[in-house]
Amino acid sequence: MKKSIANLPSFATVEEVIKELRPGYPVYCLRPEELKRQAKYFLESFPGRVLYAVKCNPHRAVIQALYDAGIRHFDTASLAEIADVRESFPQADCYFMHPVKARASIQTAHQVYNIDHYVIDDAKELQKIIDTTGGGEGRVILVRIVTPVHDSQYQLSDKFGISAEEAPELLRQVHDAHFQTGVAFHVGSQCRSPQAFSDGVKTALDVIAEANVPVHYLDVGGGFPAWYEDDQPPPLEDYFKSIHKAFEDNSLRRDCVLMCEPGRAMVASGCSLLVQVQLRKGNKLYINDGIYQSLSETLAGKFKLPARLVNPDRELSSNSQDFTILGPTCDSIDVLPEPFHLPDDADEGDWIEIGQAGAYTNSAATRFNGFFPETFVSVDAPPLLPTA
Repeated sequence: MKKSIANLPSFATVEEVIKELRPGYPVYCLRPEELKRQAKYFLESFPGRVLYAVKCNPHRAVIQALYDAGIRHFDTASLAEIADVRESFPQADCYFMHPVKARASIQTAHQVYNIDHYVIDDAKELQKIIDTTGGGEGRVILVRIVTPVHDSQYQLSDKFGISAEEAPELLRQVHDAHFQTGVAFHVGSQCRSPQAFSDGVKTALDVIAEANVPVHYLDVGGGFPAWYEDDQPPPLEDYFKSIHKAFEDNSLRRDCVLMCEPGRAMVASGCSLLVQVQLRKGNKLYINDGIYQSLSETLAGKFKLPARLVNPDRELSSNSQDFTILGPTCDSIDVLPEPFHLPDDADEGDWIEIGQAGAYTNSAATRFNGFFPETFVSVDAPPLLPTA
């Protein structure tokens, strides 16, 4: 066993992980090369600045892989995320992109970490930043707006954003307070429609025209989708083309910076989850991870993840069946809503590798009932992807 990125134990394959560790606990199997590949794709293909959304997966090895690939800008939503990035990567730029921030967090972000990019969707938040930082000189505030609804798994505008009708006045207040101005939006997580971004840009341009102030930044947010079983949106290239076409058709100042905040699409394929079967009851498999830990999105987001049975110690059956998957906690909710199709001789002691587990798994896991995944390794083998 050798050491890899961020000093993680490194293995050639998931089978080698099993042979070496014999894990009776969940293991996150990071694919650093896949993370780098996706990061480079965004950097080379998106027609602007790329910010990684840290909330999606904040593990240091993930940040390290993205940084090594060239990511230098990070969408951070809390003081803790800012600290994690800046203390490990002092040259990285963090953007405080949560529209609602504690005054103490703004103050520390400003005084300790020299954060100068903020997002707001309310005049009271603008005043909060003015009171805490002393004003707009050398700093940037982006106004987050609500954009038309499209096919997204999560609608973030239900919680954040000012209406397009009210936004011009807030944008003028930001300008009058001597901040560099920007407009931001978020079409919703796992967005399946490139048109959502085009409509978002057009809405933002209308707001900017109405405000009649110089705008330095236009942030199209996140929402770029990943592929899952039975959920395979258009290729990312279609999204980039839609954004580029809408952005090019504008009268913005020539130095206006176009930005995006990918999370899921950048890291989902960069990690799989290795779990072990603890018990079989008929067509039910009890495993050591579940919806309170790494697999919450199978319930909240209705995502169906690719999975395969693994046991290097025996030959698996060539016949398959659907199994209901139950998590480890002592309650009745911890059941995955979709079955896994696995060899029909699956039993206690076998392992299941679950793919597309790089996004909102370890970052969303709780410690409920004393179960919590915390083991990470690096794997060289290709990622486990959905079937086409």
